[in-house]
Amino acid sequence: MRKPLVRALAVALAGLSPVAFAAPAADTAEQTTTQLPRGVTPTHYDVSIVPHAEKLSFDGKVSIDVTVAQPTTSITLNALGMTFGKVSLAPAKGKATFAAPKVAVDADAQTATFTFDHAIPAGAYRLSLEYTGKIGTQANGLFAIDYDTEHDGKKRALYTQFENSDARRFIPSWDEPAYKATFTLDATVPSGQMAVSNMPAASKKDLGNGLTKVSFAATPKMSTYLVFFGLGDFERATTMSDGVEIGVITQKGKISQAQFTLDSGKAVLQEYNAYFGVPYPLPKLDNIASPGQSQFFSAMENWGAIYTFEYALLLDPSFSTPSDKQEVFNTAAHEMAHQWFGDLVTMRWWDDLWLNEGFASWLASRTTERLHPEWHTELEAVGIREQAMNQDSIATTHPVVQHVATVEQASQAFDSITYSKGESVIRMLEAYVGPDAWRKGVQDYIKAHAYSNTVSDDLWKAIDTAAGKSVSTIAHDFTLQPGIPLVRVESVSCANGSTTLKLSQGEFTRDRPDKTPLRWHVPVTAKVVGGAPASTLLDGQGSLTVAGCGPVLVNAGQTAYYRTAYKPEQFKALQDVFTKLEPIDQLGLVSDTWAQGMAGVQPTSNVLDLIKATPLDASPLLWDEISGNFTSLDAYYDGDAKQQAVLRKYAVSRLSPKLDELGWEPKAGEASPVAILRSDLIASLGRLGDPKVLAEARRRYETDKMPAELRKVILAVVAYNADAATWDKMHAAAKAEKTPLVKDRLYTLLAAPKDNALAKRALELALTDEPGATNSAAMISRVGNGHPELAFEFATAHKEKVDTFVDGTSSSRYYPGLARNSLDLATIPKIEAFAQKYIAATSRREAESAVANIRYRNQVRKERLPAVDAWLKKNG
Repeated sequence: MRKPLVRALAVALAGLSPVAFAAPAADTAEQTTTQLPRGVTPTHYDVSIVPHAEKLSFDGKVSIDVTVAQPTTSITLNALGMTFGKVSLAPAKGKATFAAPKVAVDADAQTATFTFDHAIPAGAYRLSLEYTGKIGTQANGLFAIDYDTEHDGKKRALYTQFENSDARRFIPSWDEPAYKATFTLDATVPSGQMAVSNMPAASKKDLGNGLTKVSFAATPKMSTYLVFFGLGDFERATTMSDGVEIGVITQKGKISQAQFTLDSGKAVLQEYNAYFGVPYPLPKLDNIASPGQSQFFSAMENWGAIYTFEYALLLDPSFSTPSDKQEVFNTAAHEMAHQWFGDLVTMRWWDDLWLNEGFASWLASRTTERLHPEWHTELEAVGIREQAMNQDSIATTHPVVQHVATVEQASQAFDSITYSKGESVIRMLEAYVGPDAWRKGVQDYIKAHAYSNTVSDDLWKAIDTAAGKSVSTIAHDFTLQPGIPLVRVESVSCANGSTTLKLSQGEFTRDRPDKTPLRWHVPVTAKVVGGAPASTLLDGQGSLTVAGCGPVLVNAGQTAYYRTAYKPEQFKALQDVFTKLEPIDQLGLVSDTWAQGMAGVQPTSNVLDLIKATPLDASPLLWDEISGNFTSLDAYYDGDAKQQAVLRKYAVSRLSPKLDELGWEPKAGEASPVAILRSDLIASLGRLGDPKVLAEARRRYETDKMPAELRKVILAVVAYNADAATWDKMHAAAKAEKTPLVKDRLYTLLAAPKDNALAKRALELALTDEPGATNSAAMISRVGNGHPELAFEFATAHKEKVDTFVDGTSSSRYYPGLARNSLDLATIPKIEAFAQKYIAATSRREAESAVANIRYRNQVRKERLPAVDAWLKKNG
C-alpha cells in the first residue's frame, strides 16, 4: 500500500489459463504473533459472492478447507459486520457431518466462534458458511464508489480494500498474514458489467434474468489481505511482458488515460523479473483505476489485481502535470515491487510491515531512476529521508520494526517511519555492502521464502551471506531502535596532502535536548570537496582520513541515515564552496542545516546563508527545497503580520527572479524537473502573496487561459486567495464537473481558502452528500492544513457524521491529525481530552505526535524566529 509522496507545498496549497506454482514453504503460523486461537489452520477457500450494489449489501458462501491440529470443541475466525445463516462442518474425506454449531459473534474482537456439541478430532475438514455482509462507502472491505460520467449519468462501482485487516468484512477467514491459503472466487453479477479478481476468469455462465456467474481461477497460496474483487462498467486494455498479460482497467471512456501506466507496467515487470531472479508467477497483472480517494492510501498491491485511485493511475491531458506523471510511474512501480516483496514473500505479522513497504518504496525509487533518468529523481532521496527524520526526531517516534498488538495499531503503522525510514535504511545498507551483493542477498531471500512468511532477520541473514560481511549489526541498530544519529565533526586537520577528521556520535532530537543518546554503528562517508570519498563504520568515536585538503563534506552522496553537525568554521568553509557541491549534496546540506537550525543545534540563520548563496542555475530540486523552506517559515509567522511581511518580501525577492527566468508558459521539450519547479514556484509565491503571481493567476483563471500543466496550480493559488464571489464560482464549477478525477480536486480546493469564513463554508459543505462520500474527509483535512483549530473543533463537534467518512481503524489517526499544525497551545488539552474519550490507550500515537508537533512549533516561534528576524534585518 502506498501513501504518495506529496510535496509539502502542494499540501499547503492544494492511490487466462491455469498456472503452475512452486511448492509452498513450511507453514510458520506457530511462530507468529496472532490474535486468533491456535490449532486450526486454513488451506483453501471457495468463495461465492452475490453483490447487491443498489442495497449496499451482499450474500456470501464460503467453504474452507481446514486442518485441526488437536481436538477442539470450537473454531474461531475473523468476521466483521456479518450475519450468519447455515453453518456446517464435515470431514475432508467421508460423508459424516457434525451437528450445526452454535454461532457467537464478538464485534469488538472482530471474530465469530462456532462451538460444537462435542470435540472435533484432529484431522482435515471442510467448514461451510452462509452469510450476508455490508457494502461500505469508504475504502475498506467491499465498498461502493459513486461517480459522475460525461454521458451516462451517475454510476456505481464496487471494489475491495483489505489491508491491513478488512478481508474479514468480505470473507469469514483467518485474516492474519501468516495464515496463507489458496482461494477460488465466483461472483454472480449483472451481465453487462465487468468483474475482476486476482486471477483470470476461468469460466462465465449466463444465469438469465440479466445475471452472469463469473468463476475465477485458483490463486497461489497467499494472505487474505491480498484478495481482490471489483465490479462495474469497466473497460480493459492489455499488453504482454515476459509471457504475462499486463492490463489496465478503468471506468468506460477513460482507458486511453491509462496508456502510460500500461506501458510502464510492461517495462517495470521486465526490470523486476531480472532483478529478483524469480519470474512473476501469475498469468496476469491488472491495475484497476477507481474514482474517489482515501486519506490513508493511494494504491494497494493485491496480487495480480492492483487497486489504484484514478489520480495515481490516469493522466488526463486537460489536467495532469509532469509531477503527476512521475507519481503515476512511482506508484505503479511501488505496487509491482510488492508482487514479490509482500505478496510472494509476506511479513509474518504487522511488526515487520516495513519489509513490505520500505522495500517496495526503495525499489520503486531505484526503478524510477533507472527507467527515467531524465527526471533526476535520484535527488529525491534527500526529501524521502527528511520525511522520515521529521517524525523520527520527536519523542513519539517508534522503531522501524515495531510491536503491533491490535488492528488499530496495525493501521497506524503505515507512516513515514515504515515507508521513508525503511527506504532510507535500505539505501544506506545497499551502499554499505554494494549493489551486487545486496541484489544477490535479495534473490536468495525471495527464493528461500517464496509463498511463505518472514521476519526482518531472514533478510539480514541472506544479505550477510551474500555480502560476506555482517550487515545485521547495522541493520539492527537502525531498525530495532528509534531515532537519528548525529555525527559531529569535532576537528579537521590537514597534513601531507590528507585530511583527518575526528568524529563523535550523538543523537539528533527536536524536542528532547537533554535526552541520553542512543548508539548506532553508522556508515560514514566523507570527502574533501572535489576529492575522492573515504568511509568508516563509526561506533561512538572515531577518525577518518580523506585525500586532499580543503572544506570537508560528511555523508557525501547522502546515502546514509544521520545528521551531520559541523563546527562554525567548518560550516563557513562549506558555505563558501556551496556552488561546487554536487546537487544531491547541496540538497543534503540545506536539509540538514534547516533541521538543525529549527532544533537549535546550529544557528537558525545558517540555512538562510545557504539560500543566499544559491545561484539561479542551481538544480530545480534545490530551488524546490528553498521555496518549501520559505513557505514553512511563513507558516510559523502566522499571526505576526509585521514580521511575516518582512520574510515575504525577502522570499519573493529570491524566488521571483527564478520564476521570471522560467516564465509562465511551458516550453516544448523542457526537462520535467523544470516544469515541476515552475508550478512549485507559482504555488509558493501565491502562498507568499506575491502581487505579480496573484494577478497573473487570477487573469488566467478568469479568461480560462490555463495550460494543462498549470491548471492545478493556478486553481490552487486562486482558491487559497479566494473571496466569496470566487469561491462561489469554483463551487459552481465543482458541481458541474463530470470527470471524477477533476471533480474530486475541485471539491478539495474549495477547502483551501485562507479566509476563515470560506473555510467554515467548506466544512459545512463537507457534511452534505454533494461532494461525494470519499471527498468529505479530504475537505475537512484540507481545512485543517490552514485552519487546524477550526477543522479539529468542527470535526469533533460533528463526530457522528464525520465517522461515516473515515474507516473506523483509521479514526485514531484522522482526528488528531487535523490539529497537528496548530500554533495554539490551548489546542493541546482538547486533543488530549478527545483521545481520552475516543481513542484506546494503546492507539494514541497520532494524538501524542500532534501534541508534540504543536509544542515544537511554538518552541520554534519563541526560540528560533528571533534569529531569522535578525538575519532578515541585516540581509533583507
